[in-house]
Amino acid sequence: MLIDWFTVGAQVFNFLILVWLMKRFLYQPVLDAIAAREQKIAAALADAAITQAEAKQQHDTFQQKNQAFDAQRAGLLQQARDAAKTERERLQAEARAAADAASAARAKALLADALHLRNALTRQTQDQVLDISRRVLADLAAVSLEQRACDVFIQRLQSADGEALAALGEALKASPEGEPALLRSAFELPAAQRTALREAVDERFGQPIALAFETAPELVSGIELSAQGLKLAWSISDYLDALSSGLQARLGATEPA
Repeated sequence: MLIDWFTVGAQVFNFLILVWLMKRFLYQPVLDAIAAREQKIAAALADAAITQAEAKQQHDTFQQKNQAFDAQRAGLLQQARDAAKTERERLQAEARAAADAASAARAKALLADALHLRNALTRQTQDQVLDISRRVLADLAAVSLEQRACDVFIQRLQSADGEALAALGEALKASPEGEPALLRSAFELPAAQRTALREAVDERFGQPIALAFETAPELVSGIELSAQGLKLAWSISDYLDALSSGLQARLGATEPA
């Protein structure tokens, strides 16, 4: 078999031209398209990675903000609880103080009422005792209560002794000139009774004693001799105080426990 080298050469030439044409117009565009596709995929993957990183960062930031918000909320709640507790304690303290003040005020008012009632009863009792005494003395001895009070005071002065009387005597004798001893009585003393009292004082202390007379209704039909802070006194109020103490003791004993 004879080989037609011209035909073989032509076919080889044609094949080479075909390869060149395929490479030039087919293979290279395919490679370029593949490369472009790969670049697009790589860019998309890079964008996706960036987006994923940003999303993760945003997620972490959101988590941190949530944690910070939770901590802030817990702190605010604790502050609110502490403030509410402090306010409650303050209000309770104010309420207790107000209750104590109200109780003290009520107790003070009750004590004032009791003292007022006691004073009123004492005054009423004194008035009744004085009135009865006057009537009894007038009916039995035709002697006034005031005169009898002078007689009793003179008797007490004559029978008194001890350091208290000695100190009073020294005070009377040492009274500066122009400052006489003071003799106070619950009633206006007649001249005869003043004279009797002067004579009794002079006799008791062994020398003339200058006396100044003064009316003092609070003595309750009593008489008081005083000098330089020392005094000798007698008053019906002494008996009334004893009577009042006895009545209070009896009332206290009968009150339920």
